[in-house]
Amino acid sequence: MDAAELSDRFTTAHIADACIRARIQVRCAPSAVQAVLPGTRLAGRALPVQHVGSVDVFLEALETGAVPGDVLVVDNGGRVDEACVGDLIALEARDAGLAGIVIWGLHRDTADIEAIGLPVFSMGSIPAGPLSLRDTPSGALASATVGEWAVTSDDIVLADEDGVLFIPAARSGEIFAAAEAIRDTERRQAARIRSGTSLRAQVRFADYLTARAGSPALTFRDHLRAVGGAIEE
Repeated sequence: MDAAELSDRFTTAHIADACIRARIQVRCAPSAVQAVLPGTRLAGRALPVQHVGSVDVFLEALETGAVPGDVLVVDNGGRVDEACVGDLIALEARDAGLAGIVIWGLHRDTADIEAIGLPVFSMGSIPAGPLSLRDTPSGALASATVGEWAVTSDDIVLADEDGVLFIPAARSGEIFAAAEAIRDTERRQAARIRSGTSLRAQVRFADYLTARAGSPALTFRDHLRAVGGAIEE
């Protein structure tokens, strides 16, 4: 799947709801991680990297582990005092065929990155580059931490206007099928709202309130599943 297919098929919100339906942990990057160029999207296998103050780790990942379509996932510990990715790495990643970059940290060279056109998601920008060189940990190319989540090459990265989401590649088919079902239900509901049938009527909300009065343990999600609605999972 690429970003165009993601855009055509569903959103990260649909995929997050699908994870809940499939009882798979929802792993979102913190909300601060957003597109450098608003409106851009990406999708691809994770290529994790732990940044320790030098670009050589990025070059090594591209040289030894990258395949076209991967998404470089950069762990800089969520630091807000230095940028760890600039225009040269964005350009190198683009020319290596990568689908984009996700940074748990900051970027710089914003104007140049926008001109390069590779989707980059980060916590924001700052002029300063790396401020120190740290020891490279074992597994620096095996996993990256983004927020509270560990990301490996066994994961798929998806990102759009709502943010960044990580899902296990081994269960992606199941997740995508559920996301499409949720998307289709929501689109039908939206069309009916526009044609004059309220969402409350569609999901029989009055019936839910009556049933809940008799069974306080009944949740709205249980009711939605019973009537075939989709708002939340």
